[in-house]
Amino acid sequence: MPVYALLTTYQALIRAAADTACTRPSLDMDRISFTVLQTTAADTVTTATGILPPAGPAELVGTIGRAVLDALHPARHRHRVKARTRKNPTSKYGPNAGQHPTTSQNYTIHTTVTFFEHGLSNRSRT
Repeated sequence: MPVYALLTTYQALIRAAADTACTRPSLDMDRISFTVLQTTAADTVTTATGILPPAGPAELVGTIGRAVLDALHPARHRHRVKARTRKNPTSKYGPNAGQHPTTSQNYTIHTTVTFFEHGLSNRSRT
């Protein structure tokens, strides 16, 4: 059950980000920080402030959207300064060359599935 709660929360935060991005046509979703979404949502639920919209017409951007718009990522990503490396030569962990098999290995698994017609009996609670 906790996984469904996390997935539901994630979808709600992404929906809030999408609604916020719709208010500015030129806004790219990559500029929206998921950390800001998550932190603002947690603060809003914890403090119970800004949950109800003010009197008047409801607006698409709420407390979370306004916080996201105030903390957008830069429009252009900075370029990588250093090339990606596969293994740092000064690492204290030695390379693992030769420890992995060079060819694929095949395994055979035999399983048995048992179906109960009437289910399992309840355990006694004594």
